[in-house]
Amino acid sequence: MSDLSIKLNIAGRMYPLTIRREEEESIRLAARKIEESLKTFQENYAVRDKQDLLAMTALQLATQNMKQGKKTEDEATEKALFAIQAQLNKALNEPNS
Repeated sequence: MSDLSIKLNIAGRMYPLTIRREEEESIRLAARKIEESLKTFQENYAVRDKQDLLAMTALQLATQNMKQGKKTEDEATEKALFAIQAQLNKALNEPNS
């Protein structure tokens, strides 16, 4: 696992990063997603200040992340409840020893 030096352009600024080679694709994809969001906000709202655009993008991405985290928690809880239910059904259906 070797390190890789890359430069990302986000909101007109260059950011040098040292990352693990296997992270490169996801980091570049994240940077593209940020740039797309900035462009969308700039086109749809009367906001031109990069700081405001970045704040709006950060809020949007954080909200999406929280929703996804909640969904993952709900799925994990549901899976655990099904496992408990299966154990209870098995225990109730076993003949008494």
